[in-house]
Amino acid sequence: MAILTREPESKFTPAPEGLFLAVACDVVDLGMVDDGFGMKHKVEIWWQLDERNPETGARFTVRKRYTNSLHEKASLRKDLEMWRGRKFTPEELRGFDLEKLIGVPCQIQTVHKVTDDGKVFCNIGAVITARGQKLTVQDFTRHKDRAQTGATSGTQQEDIDDDSIPF
Repeated sequence: MAILTREPESKFTPAPEGLFLAVACDVVDLGMVDDGFGMKHKVEIWWQLDERNPETGARFTVRKRYTNSLHEKASLRKDLEMWRGRKFTPEELRGFDLEKLIGVPCQIQTVHKVTDDGKVFCNIGAVITARGQKLTVQDFTRHKDRAQTGATSGTQQEDIDDDSIPF
């Protein structure tokens, strides 16, 4: 008798392509990760989009992994400067708390990548400022809190306006 195994069917729906209002909902410290070019300290920033998944009604979430560096050529620095709408000061370059990003709105450009076997992945093409626009985090529990409680949803963040952007 044969014992069959197969790839599980995925019910995951990637976020659509486009430019969306978003809000940072988590920053995850991944620690030291081998990225194929050696061990590097990595972080992930997670955002909720204002677009909802028609199948679940929940907001789409997207994330981007970065090397934890503010070097002038680092993707993290480039994205943060586009998001902030200004360059880092020498003082800020000595140490910037990524936790300050949580609850801060932005605009996210999403792009799809289709693999050879037809799977669709949603990548972040750009993170830019969202001056004058507000979005709050809804029904999301930070990853560090999930490990402690096993929860999957959380409380809403307070509104942040242009004058109170913490970075």
